[in-house]
Amino acid sequence: MPQVMEFKLPDLGEGLTEAEIVRWLVAVGDVVAVDQPVVEVETAKAMVEVPCPYGGVVTARFGEEGTELPVGAPLITVAVGAGADGAVEPEDSGSGNVLVGYGTDHSRTARRRRVRPGSAAPAVAAASAPAPLAPAAAQAPAQAPAPLSAGPVAVISPLVRKLARDHGIDLRALHGSGPEGLILRADVEAALRAPEPVAVPVSAPVAAAVSGERIALKGLRGAVAEKLSRSRREIPDATCWVDADATELMAARAAMNAVGGPKISVLALLARICTAALAKYPELNSTVDLAANEIVRLPSVHLGFAAQTERGLVVPVVRDAQARGAESLSAEFARLTEVARAGKLAPADLTGGTFTLNNYGVFGVDGSTPIINHPEAAMLGVGRIVAKPWVHQGELAVRQVVQLSLTFDHRVCDGGTAGGFLRYVADCVESPAVLLRSL
Repeated sequence: MPQVMEFKLPDLGEGLTEAEIVRWLVAVGDVVAVDQPVVEVETAKAMVEVPCPYGGVVTARFGEEGTELPVGAPLITVAVGAGADGAVEPEDSGSGNVLVGYGTDHSRTARRRRVRPGSAAPAVAAASAPAPLAPAAAQAPAQAPAPLSAGPVAVISPLVRKLARDHGIDLRALHGSGPEGLILRADVEAALRAPEPVAVPVSAPVAAAVSGERIALKGLRGAVAEKLSRSRREIPDATCWVDADATELMAARAAMNAVGGPKISVLALLARICTAALAKYPELNSTVDLAANEIVRLPSVHLGFAAQTERGLVVPVVRDAQARGAESLSAEFARLTEVARAGKLAPADLTGGTFTLNNYGVFGVDGSTPIINHPEAAMLGVGRIVAKPWVHQGELAVRQVVQLSLTFDHRVCDGGTAGGFLRYVADCVESPAVLLRSL
C-alpha cells in the first residue's frame, strides 16, 4: 500500500513567516518526482518555486491560488510507493533535501505524469471527482444564466492574476483573447476600463461601510511597510545634501564607452565612488547591535541598489562591491535588475546589504530624504543629472548638475564624518581624477 506523506509549506528563510499561492504546478492525480517544483508562491521578498521532497502521486492540494498560507501549513499530500499493480511510478520516495524553496538540478526536467487509466487511483483523488448531475439539474431551463466556471482559469502569468486580484476582477468572468482563450493582461485592463454598473441606492450605514478602497498591507508592500517603520522607530537618522557638477563624470563615462567593450553605466561609476568613499569613512559601512550595545563595522561592502519593478520597489544586493571595477559593477547591476523585473530574485539576493545607493533621479526628481534600509547605517541618494546654470572657473556656464543626499544613522558617526563622506563623493563626481588618486 502506498504511504501518504504530507508536505507542508517550508521555512523559506530570511525570517519569512507566510507566502501566497500564485500558481499550482501540479494537479491531484499527477505523478511527481523527488524535488520537482509543485507550486509557485510569492513571499514578501520574491517569487519562489517550491519543490516537493517526495516522489509519488499527488492525492490532495491545500489552498487555492491567491490564498496566503503560514509556514508549516499543509501544501499537498503524496502517495509514496507503487502498489501491487504498479500503477504508481515514483522515481524515488524522498530526497532528504532540507534546503527548501530550491530544488536539485534535475528537478526542472522532471515530467508530470498521471496514474495510468484503469489503475487503482488513491482514494482522495477519487473522492474529488465531480458527482453526476441530478435529473432536476439536467432539466434546467436553457435560458438560465450560466454560473461562473468552477474549473481552472486560463491564466499563465502571475502578474495578470495579481493585477486582477488587486482590482477585484473575477478572472472566471473574463473571456481571454489569447490562444485557446488564454487571459492576457490586456483583457484585465479592458475590464478595468469597462463602464461601472449603475449603483443601487443603499442606506447611509451600508454606504459608509463599502465606500473607499482598502489595500491589504501584505506581501512585498507589507514587508516594505514593516521595514521602513522599523527604521523610523529604531534609527535616529539625519540627512545632508550637496549639489555637484557632474559634467566631467559624464564626459569620462562617454570616453570609456567610446573605446568599445561593455558599456559602463552611471550607476556603476557612482557605486565605484561609493566604495572608495566607504574605504575612507568605514563608520558608514556598519550596523548597530542593540543587544550588545555595540557598533559593528563591516569588512566588506555589500551594496544594495533600489530597483523599481511591477511588484514594487526592491533592493537587490551586489556582493563584495569594493572588489569590483566599473565594468563588473555594470554587468551585475544589469543582471540583478533583469532578474528583479522578472520576479525571480531569490531571498539571498535581497538581504545582507551594508550600504544602499538609491538613484531616484530616474523618476525625474532632483532630491529626496531617503529612509535608511534597516539595519544599515546610511544611504546615498542621487537625483537626476540635468543641465543648470553653474559658476565654472569664475564664469556662468551651463553644466550637468546633480543633487546628492546622504541619510545616516547618527549613532554611528557625527556630522563631520557624514559631511566628509558626502564631500568626497561630490569631489569625485566633479573631478574623477580625485578617485584615481585614491586608488
